[in-house]
Amino acid sequence: RPGATPLYVSDAAQPRRRAAALEDLATGLRRWRLPAALARLDIRNRYRGSVLGPFWLTLSTAVMVVGLGLLYSSLFKMELASYLPFIAVSLIVWTMIAQTVTDACTSLTSAEGIIRQLPLPFSVHVLRCVFRNALITAHSLPLVFLVFLACGSMPGAEALLLLPGLALVAVNAFFVALFLGMLCARFRDIGPIVASVMQLAFFMSPVLWKPELLGDKAKWLPLNPFYVLMETVRGPLVEGGVDGLVWLSASLYTLLVAAAALAFFIRFRGRIAFWV
Repeated sequence: RPGATPLYVSDAAQPRRRAAALEDLATGLRRWRLPAALARLDIRNRYRGSVLGPFWLTLSTAVMVVGLGLLYSSLFKMELASYLPFIAVSLIVWTMIAQTVTDACTSLTSAEGIIRQLPLPFSVHVLRCVFRNALITAHSLPLVFLVFLACGSMPGAEALLLLPGLALVAVNAFFVALFLGMLCARFRDIGPIVASVMQLAFFMSPVLWKPELLGDKAKWLPLNPFYVLMETVRGPLVEGGVDGLVWLSASLYTLLVAAAALAFFIRFRGRIAFWV
């Protein structure tokens, strides 16, 4: 634009941190085709020479769904036809969330060469991380359809409620990738801590077990951010809807994550190139 200040020009006396950060985010979103193309390139490079490519993840998920479904339906005394759709959706959604959070730790450091050579918005690298995990997850979606078809319990019109749930997950993924990308660029030992937390969260969240197994203590589950985000996608498909408290909790957690990420990005955006 005529008279516009390039993103790579900065005046130390007038840092304009907020304006620069918001312009970075806006420019990155306008150039969404670039991170989408880079995400596809990442997937092709990751599975270069592979026969099935990213469908190896689909195959391994299918094996886990069948194996864990047979085991835990017996342990929990549940009908396989009702438990199998639950665990299939749970594993796919959880894998998407966990992989995105883990990948977020390197969303900026993995683009070190680009950051130091090209004046691209930092949000482009964050979107690249989000698109990459979304594309990988999309390869497992046919598995959900096959499980519902095999169990004879196809979801109804309430399944459309998963669209706002997916939107919440996408917004959280972006801001988590932005926040953890900066934090892990500054403190490299945060990554292993995040991996350990996600491993613990897997067992503490209703992925393999159903919330009703907690009895009266299930009322505390909305305090678990992983549960409420997962439930906004899983509930419409498996349980016919989502409780209003779950939507409220998921929205509040999204606002908190977005506020923290934006505050951190506005304050420290100018140091990212030195951290990576």
